[in-house]
Amino acid sequence: MDHDDAQLGRVLSRREAMALFGAAGVAMVGGAWPGAGPFRTASGPRPSCIVRPEQTEGPYFVDGRLNRSDIRADPETGVQPQGVRLDLAFQVSRVGPTECRPLADALVDVWQCDGLGVYSDVKDTNGLFDTVGQKFLRGHQNTDATGTASFVTLYPGWYRGRTVHIHFKIRTPRADGGNWDFTSQLYFDDALTDRVTNREPYTRNRQQRVRNEGDGIFRRGGDQLLLDVTPRGDGYAATFAIGLQFD
Repeated sequence: MDHDDAQLGRVLSRREAMALFGAAGVAMVGGAWPGAGPFRTASGPRPSCIVRPEQTEGPYFVDGRLNRSDIRADPETGVQPQGVRLDLAFQVSRVGPTECRPLADALVDVWQCDGLGVYSDVKDTNGLFDTVGQKFLRGHQNTDATGTASFVTLYPGWYRGRTVHIHFKIRTPRADGGNWDFTSQLYFDDALTDRVTNREPYTRNRQQRVRNEGDGIFRRGGDQLLLDVTPRGDGYAATFAIGLQFD
């Protein structure tokens, strides 16, 4: 299943960041979620929006309009893949010329493979799984007034040629009736993945696992797409902050 396409988009350069935010804004990549208020430039606090690199959508996006926060099970059959629970929240902001504000009502799609490296709505290339028609580990939510969209999912597995990752897409309407569309991927620290994949069902995944630096897509900006994961109960939780510039 190593069919992901070439990387799309890029990260703002230092020169572009300075032009957008002034000298105080150079450190915006890797900053913290700004909360509900605007930032001030130059003479005031530095902006805390996080501009991330866009990456390939890959071949497995299905616009199924599954509006749900818990994306683990097939909504029709109730079938749910095994795996370690992951609570994943997105905090989305809009980057403007002088301020950064939470972006409300943006549509956030998430899709990923299960612990055995299988995506729903596709047939496994090894012929071991026929998951066509099932819709597990897919769904979308709209961001609330604070720019937050939350999901309950599973720590993903892996498939041939790719490191462990989650796909996401953010869409928001344009004034002309179209939509802005940002697509990228989330990644995990290899040491954490080593621990998780020693558990069931990941131990049954016989495909060779690529580490982050061995993944050509990760090497082009993936270090800025790493999740900061913390333990929560028997699983994990992570919040991903991202600032989007539409103009």
